[in-house]
Amino acid sequence: MTSPSANVKLVSNAMANSTRRKIMAMLVERDRTQEEIEKEVGATMLDYHLQMLQQAGLAEIDDGVFSLTDFGKNFMETKSAQKPEESMKDLSKTKPLQILEIRQLLPCIADESKFRIIARLEPPLEGALKLMEPLFPRARYSEKIGALIIQKGNILITFYSTGNVTMTMIKSEEEARETLEDMKRTINEAIVKGVTPVPREKIKVDHAEIYEYLPKTNCQICGEQSCYAFAIKLVGRETTLDKCTPLLEAKYATNLEHIRTLLEYL
Repeated sequence: MTSPSANVKLVSNAMANSTRRKIMAMLVERDRTQEEIEKEVGATMLDYHLQMLQQAGLAEIDDGVFSLTDFGKNFMETKSAQKPEESMKDLSKTKPLQILEIRQLLPCIADESKFRIIARLEPPLEGALKLMEPLFPRARYSEKIGALIIQKGNILITFYSTGNVTMTMIKSEEEARETLEDMKRTINEAIVKGVTPVPREKIKVDHAEIYEYLPKTNCQICGEQSCYAFAIKLVGRETTLDKCTPLLEAKYATNLEHIRTLLEYL
């Protein structure tokens, strides 16, 4: 194989794609099978993405398991070294989380068949919570409320620096516990390592996704011909969410939370 250092263009092309960057970030954490990678990034053009990383000398496969080459490790370490040292120190001092309790299980305003729950994790993550944002595919840290907001399908999870957690659109207490356990495991793995992963790419949100959470009444109160047209204008920053006054109704409270979260990614 040609020396990776002599193929700057190959490396540049390999890392120019968000899916390949995500695969590299995954391999920094641990070696993965193709099935594990597919579960995280999808099957679309996966063979091609993996081949590009191998051709660039960044990754290799042995007995069905993908891992970083020495060159790939050095490349990713160089990127990680660009992160502030103080952030690494903050996380290294954080203690592993434990689920203390689920304090409330309440009917969800938007869908009475689902629930809104309030739980508590100990110890509180406080300032280290902001460092957890790259751990989840759809997450953003809000400085205003001191919370990490995570979207997982229709479920919206908010981790507060105080240790409290709220979750909407949960089907059952069992699903709430399973979801919390999964997230706790992800966070604790990062705490054990003492550093957060390579920052993820900015999430792309399209109008169709926002449309799913609009009232879909086509009432035209917002000044647009339809809710779909309003969604397009929202993504293009040509209108504002407050123009949709029906969203202020109690029955759309959870929908409003989801849309506000999605708009933060734009």
